[in-house]
Amino acid sequence: MLLNQRTIFTFFLFLQAFIGHGQVGSRQVFSFLDNPAGARLAALGSVNVSAPGTDATMLQANPALLQAGMHKHLALSYTDYIADISLSSVYYAVNHPKYGQWGAGLQYLGYGDFTQTDPTGQSTGSFSVHDYVLSLTHATTLKPFTLGATLKFALSGIAEYKSTAALVDLGGIYKHPEKELYVGLALKNIGYQLKTFTGEKRVAMPFDAQLGVTYKPEHMPLQFSVTAHHLQQFNISYSDTTQSGLYLVNPPATTFTDKLARHFVVSSQFLLSKNFQVIVGYNHLRRQELRLETKSGGAGLSMGATVRVKSFEFIFTRAYYHVAGASNAFTVISNVTPLFKKKTRV
Repeated sequence: MLLNQRTIFTFFLFLQAFIGHGQVGSRQVFSFLDNPAGARLAALGSVNVSAPGTDATMLQANPALLQAGMHKHLALSYTDYIADISLSSVYYAVNHPKYGQWGAGLQYLGYGDFTQTDPTGQSTGSFSVHDYVLSLTHATTLKPFTLGATLKFALSGIAEYKSTAALVDLGGIYKHPEKELYVGLALKNIGYQLKTFTGEKRVAMPFDAQLGVTYKPEHMPLQFSVTAHHLQQFNISYSDTTQSGLYLVNPPATTFTDKLARHFVVSSQFLLSKNFQVIVGYNHLRRQELRLETKSGGAGLSMGATVRVKSFEFIFTRAYYHVAGASNAFTVISNVTPLFKKKTRV
């Protein structure tokens, strides 16, 4: 059995660009590592390194966001993209009295099944495309700083072709001693491609240096964040010169203002009550890279809501990528400690 490899890999790269938060010219592999693992990060614009909370999926954003309040918190997430593409994740955090704070996560991104053909175009069956990320996070708090690191193993598969990579995320958080002000820094996807798909030359990992600030003004039910990403490269615009016309047009940034704006993601969390919040985010790079020439379809915008019911927290997000469709993400978080407590007999 033979596959039309050029068609497969071209389509695979398109899928990566569509569901990613904005790619830097497809000059890297494993870009799926930047897809938000949970609904909260998706609502925040897919990039945020400073927003505190007890959502264990935020470990993907910055390992320093791991905190004591996440002890024995389990987070399950599901994101539905276009067609049969979906992402599932599970994260768990625990505090050890001697060894500090730890978290673990597993992400699975599936692209569905595709028809397999021989050189004559005759169908010979089907094949699947999928990505996995397994992570282990450790964080230590040295007031007012929290430092964290995540070790990741990634696997990408297209039919019988496999590629693997080992990566590390490093992060830090500064918490103002008096105000609700947080400053976060993350160096993400520092790593090496262990195995390529077909023995081709190894390609760089999607390294990303991010810096962000989250602030809640006193006496205001509002928390807002500003995050800068890809600090290691100023001009991150990309134009595919092979495309023209209405579809997939991605004009490069021509002004200093546009080039600068593509680095920023802004978001706000409206703290309407202890049990209900609304989150709004905007990712300018995503909007500029995935919009059409004549309209954007809301690309770059994301909206979410969190609801607490007893010991459970539910988060739902709708993020707009393209006129072709938007993604829906759902996360449920719970402290599993009560589930394992033994009932005392009277």
